[in-house]
Amino acid sequence: MNPGATRVGRWWRNPWRRPRFLAAVTWGYLAWSIVPVLIAIAFSFNAGRSRTTWQGFSLRWWTGNPSLRESLLYDPDLRTAIFQTLRLGIVTMAVSVGLGTAFAIGLDRWRGRGPGLANFTMLLSFVIPEIIVGVSLFLFFLFFLKDLVHLGTATELLGLITFQISYPVIIVRARILSIGRQYEEAAMDLGGSPTQAVQRVLLPLLYPAIFASAVLVFADTVDDFVTVNYLSGGSGTEPLSVKIYDAARAAPTPAVNAAATFMLAATIVAVGIGLLFFWRVSRGQRAKATQEFVGFQV
Repeated sequence: MNPGATRVGRWWRNPWRRPRFLAAVTWGYLAWSIVPVLIAIAFSFNAGRSRTTWQGFSLRWWTGNPSLRESLLYDPDLRTAIFQTLRLGIVTMAVSVGLGTAFAIGLDRWRGRGPGLANFTMLLSFVIPEIIVGVSLFLFFLFFLKDLVHLGTATELLGLITFQISYPVIIVRARILSIGRQYEEAAMDLGGSPTQAVQRVLLPLLYPAIFASAVLVFADTVDDFVTVNYLSGGSGTEPLSVKIYDAARAAPTPAVNAAATFMLAATIVAVGIGLLFFWRVSRGQRAKATQEFVGFQV
């Protein structure tokens, strides 16, 4: 018998061998996903107008000549799109997370046949393709509410909130189910009212899920294209994703790469802040909840 083949056979049958093949697949996937993004980021610092040929390092497309209005900082269209993107992201995050948390608690407390239908309706907006949501809302606003709401920031917010509210409902409700009712019941046994039990015990325990859903909603809103593309009311209300798409179909400059890099950086910062809050809040939340129980006896 060939000694080499024997060694290979023993290595293959060894369940504790190093997973070299899986590691190679993983690193290959990461490279395939990240390298194009890194190339796009690099060309946002290109000295020339080319997006395929490197012509030297420069901040021309970030903070270039104000008179040329071709950089991300001084291009009025890109600057307006950035503010619109941040506005949509912050407002959608605040409204969706607030309503979603309330809906999650309400679904958990609701008894009877209604919760199943309400939960199904909430999940339905989560699984329906976004393009169907965008087209449906566009037709609804255009033909049924044309005298009340005009296409623009208001319709974009309504569409985004409608689509994004499912995320906090699912995440927060999953957290509620994992916590159970024992903490609230203990708080009420110690003299607290149901409202106090929710405010002083349940909500602190839900903070990690609330922060996680807020980060997810903000990141997905910044990245959203389909819904806002249908519901925007002109160039003044188009967010950065739509601007990048429109510019990419023409003859874009590396300023578009700079805009895409800004979107990526905003998303990474939001995720980083969310993880920081999650870590700080989840460290001592159970100890804080225990202190609140004791406080009800005073």
